[in-house]
Amino acid sequence: MTSFHDLGLAETITRALAAENYAAPTPIQLQTIPVALSRRDVIGIAQTGTGKTAAFALPILHHLASDPRPAPRKSCRALVLSPTRELSGQILDSFQTYGRYLKVTGALVIGGVPMERQVRALLGGVDVLVATPGRLLDLVHGNALKLQDVEFLVLDEADRMLDMGFIHDIRKIVSKLPAQRQTMLFSATMPNAIAELASRMLRDPVQVAVTPVASTVERIAQRVIHVDAATKHTALIDLLRDEAADRALVFTRTKHRADVVVRRLTAAGVASAAIHGNKSQNNRDRALADFRDGRVRTLVATDIAARGIDVDGITHVVNFDLPHVPDTYVHRIGRTGRAGADGTAVSLCDADEVALLRDIEKLIRKSIPASGQRSSHPPARHTPEHAGHRGRPSQPSRAKRKGRDRRPAAGHPQQNGIAAVAFLKGDGKGDSRQQFRRRRRRKPAQFDRAQAGG
Repeated sequence: MTSFHDLGLAETITRALAAENYAAPTPIQLQTIPVALSRRDVIGIAQTGTGKTAAFALPILHHLASDPRPAPRKSCRALVLSPTRELSGQILDSFQTYGRYLKVTGALVIGGVPMERQVRALLGGVDVLVATPGRLLDLVHGNALKLQDVEFLVLDEADRMLDMGFIHDIRKIVSKLPAQRQTMLFSATMPNAIAELASRMLRDPVQVAVTPVASTVERIAQRVIHVDAATKHTALIDLLRDEAADRALVFTRTKHRADVVVRRLTAAGVASAAIHGNKSQNNRDRALADFRDGRVRTLVATDIAARGIDVDGITHVVNFDLPHVPDTYVHRIGRTGRAGADGTAVSLCDADEVALLRDIEKLIRKSIPASGQRSSHPPARHTPEHAGHRGRPSQPSRAKRKGRDRRPAAGHPQQNGIAAVAFLKGDGKGDSRQQFRRRRRRKPAQFDRAQAGG
């Protein structure tokens, strides 16, 4: 069995790995580390949870230890870009863990927190800087950071940064970097835009790939529960009350739906917290810490925020909403069943999502077994709460429109459990009920984007 020592890493690094009980390198580490130690550029195709952070962090630390000179003022020697605040923080934690016996300095540059502390941290220069693209450019434009001395560049989760619209920011950042540098790009998928970016950024790269995107961890037990859209919350509550769901990560399609799910779970006595882009950084950090420490058993997240969640012992991943992109399903369920442990992935599928389920099964090349089917008839269509809706809501009778019956119409957000303010708010101008229906009928696509949270 190959050990980390066999890869030629510095003794101080292998000692830190031994202290963390890292016995042997994972496939992505085994393929990437020797190439990176030779200072070649690398394209790594690997899913979340395969150990790619160590694959790029260990060679960088080895080079920094071999050449222990101070970083220039307001600059860094190694720059790591990642799409989310949480992921950035965990990457820096990994550098600090692996480099505990090295005199390596590091800093974190992310949005959502005051910039002044980050400016002060960069004044004397740092060895390793981990950043999200937007805040990094803010510091560059404010003359608080200079990039002409960067020796190592890493783009982690490049496909997610593409999805989040960071591609133009990345190009701006790369244009300010020196041509003589080592670049490593890691992505779970390789769409054309990422391939084109890699061709411009990297010089004669070595490509390493492990775990095809369409494969799922064999130890994860997958199943689907077919439900009516109106009974999804009840089905989720019943599922999470099972003692086996000791630590569950629940995925929703939008930020608003994540908050709604947390309110329903809390009302049912299930301790839970939400993490998404509308939460402040302090709230996100607190929710993640409570989930990691076991103070809450359930964390409800959107896909973007979840890219930074690296928590051991997640027993269940629940797809409250099936993703529109089948690859996302593979990323989601990969949060459980890690480090040789068993895991369970459950998807709640209503009638509007059956086509999405078929796309997922086509991608992973297997049928997901159904269990605990709760739907006795096809669910009502055209539910405004469903973010993928493109039709018209059912119209109340003329008598109801004239006020003789003020009960919410079928499919109305109040009928589906969304707070009345969500209905009355509409596009933020306090729509009346008739205005709400008229706006939705005339511009359904624009309405759906607004309801999805932007």
